Amino acid sequence: MRRSLLVPLLVAALTGCSALGEDKACTQADAESQVSVVWRPADFGGQDAVRIRLCANGSCKERTSGSPGDPVASVSVRLPDDIGASTVPVRLTVTSVRTGDTVVQDSARAKLTEQQPNGRSCPPTAWTATYRARPGKGLTSPEGLKLQG
Repeated sequence: MRRSLLVPLLVAALTGCSALGEDKACTQADAESQVSVVWRPADFGGQDAVRIRLCANGSCKERTSGSPGDPVASVSVRLPDDIGASTVPVRLTVTSVRTGDTVVQDSARAKLTEQQPNGRSCPPTAWTATYRARPGKGLTSPEGLKLQG
């Protein structure tokens, strides 16, 4: 009797079905809560012409602008995974590597949006916001940014 009960349970486990119905298989895509800024390196001049510094929720990251031949560059500041649907302060500072002068300075309040890369019923849940850094305009929407130069 035990053997006849064990076989159907083993088959259900191996095929991904539960005794109560089918389980939805989750993909394994990962995601982190973060605020990001993207830019076109060509917008800021020559190779590594500026240093982009992004601060969000009290933490900062920076990098140089990159090669003008690259279509898009980015930097992200990691946030706590449990931050939820909150609003966080964001500050952008773009500085000339050659002179040290500030080229762009801007700030915003980022409203984080929920991201679930594996679907609603599968982990992880990440909270994100993305901006575009633009000379003369500061932090703008990344909408319409083309991935080719």
